[in-house]
Amino acid sequence: METKIKEFWDKFATEHHLENVLEPEAWSFGTDADGLAQLVQQGLKTATTSGFELYAFDNDPLPKVGEYNIILNSKDEPVCVTQTKVVEVIPFKYISEEHAYHEGEGDRSYDYWHQVHVDFFTAEYASYNATFTPESKCVCEVFELVK
Repeated sequence: METKIKEFWDKFATEHHLENVLEPEAWSFGTDADGLAQLVQQGLKTATTSGFELYAFDNDPLPKVGEYNIILNSKDEPVCVTQTKVVEVIPFKYISEEHAYHEGEGDRSYDYWHQVHVDFFTAEYASYNATFTPESKCVCEVFELVK
């Protein structure tokens, strides 16, 4: 963990009495790290969707309920801390309008969310020589802003 991120976490953990909590993952949102991190800070973005297979391609663990996350901006600077509340794996075509709304993006409509995510996942899967379809499994995560 970079020094700046470690210092951010250490201060947060001390303030919240989290002495026995492992240092969390630090990551940024894929398309607009600054804008999406700002939506989290404003409390408008409380959910995210990831491609299930992308975790396997990158050999990354799936998110877990209760874990903390450090959200980074486009300069890999820590912006805020979230805590994962819900994780479910479902086919893309079954993701609800409610989940799309809680992602807080654009006009918060399902149509906007759907098009942005189809475009994003299509490109991401293609970069791994894979194909994204409506049946592709997705990781739907709901989180809470902690700081």
